[in-house]
Amino acid sequence: MWYAVVVPRFEPFSGLRYDPTVPLDKVIAPPYDVVGPEERAQLASRHEANSIHVELPEDDSAGGLDKYQAAARLLRSWLDRGIVHRDSVPSMYAYRMIEPGGGVTTGVMGALACEPDGGDVLPHEQTIPKDMSDRLDLLRACRANLSPIWGLSLTQGLSETFEPSGDPEREATDDQGVVHQLWVVDDPDAIASVSGAVAQSPVVIADGHHRYETACAYRAERRASGNQPGGYDFVMALVVELAEDQLSVGAIHRLLNGVPNHARLPEGLSDWFEYERAGEASEQVVGDLVSSATLTLVTHGEAWALTPRPETRSAASSDLDSSLVAVALAKLPEVTVSYSHGWSEAMTSVKDGRAEAALLLRPVSVAQISDWAHARRRMPPKSTYFHPKPRTGMVFRPLED
Repeated sequence: MWYAVVVPRFEPFSGLRYDPTVPLDKVIAPPYDVVGPEERAQLASRHEANSIHVELPEDDSAGGLDKYQAAARLLRSWLDRGIVHRDSVPSMYAYRMIEPGGGVTTGVMGALACEPDGGDVLPHEQTIPKDMSDRLDLLRACRANLSPIWGLSLTQGLSETFEPSGDPEREATDDQGVVHQLWVVDDPDAIASVSGAVAQSPVVIADGHHRYETACAYRAERRASGNQPGGYDFVMALVVELAEDQLSVGAIHRLLNGVPNHARLPEGLSDWFEYERAGEASEQVVGDLVSSATLTLVTHGEAWALTPRPETRSAASSDLDSSLVAVALAKLPEVTVSYSHGWSEAMTSVKDGRAEAALLLRPVSVAQISDWAHARRRMPPKSTYFHPKPRTGMVFRPLED
């Protein structure tokens, strides 16, 4: 019996891009799910065509439009007014992010096919359930991918198929000092090389799981309505080779509240971790613990080094800190957990009283990500934080001609 082999399909598309007269620094925005109300207001005030106006839209009460209708009308008006233009030739887009510290991530944006379960587009982490209706309603209204998901390709040498040369066509710097550069890749041979390389190996979703699931749900909805294959079968994706020199992977720290007798928290975790007081919870002490790859507990005024007990490792589903910590927190059901991406930010949350304690996890390595991907295993939720984040507004992808 013959079985169809499902490989990742990665194709060019005719993107919508801001006119060169539009200052790109003033119109790019972070992905919607990391933007709070205050930042949204700041971004919206920078430029009438800041991408946040469509990525996180608001109701237009004067026009009698809900936020999804308002976003769709605004995107059409940008096109009509020449604020954005549609590329005449289907293309891929080489995209480089340069961090202030010198880290460089270079990937390529294209249209990644939504695959059925069992295909070669693989979730990287277990996801915390989230209502998809908001993103789905926005996709229905705008009929465009406004921000890319982030995929990791297991194909070695993928980066060589689209290595950009010359000056970028567009460049912008975000609020964190990250430089975002874009090149158009429209040579058919280069596009074929990229597509062929991506098809050789699975693509692991690093960021944007819910956007990918939303795109697949929209595809299923359109197909169920009798529509033929079309642009809605794909989702805009930034694909980066899974390689040490292409990725910056951070930890996602746990902020704890509702801890019984939190002043004695180290003892409360002693069934799962050996603990040793490292000193006061100063930037120097905690910074040294983080730099030495030590699992760290920060309480009010004190920092503690944690070592998992053998029985904790046995009970966990893996040796990742996210698994080890989950074992302990499962025994403290009254504790509420929130998340922080920076250890200094997590420390401040404890100091300011917004959290009773913080567990500072160690980053997952690229080698661990590769091992889990090749084994087709999902990491526990909130295991990795990939940075910097690709910006909304570098390219939009219409789903229909």
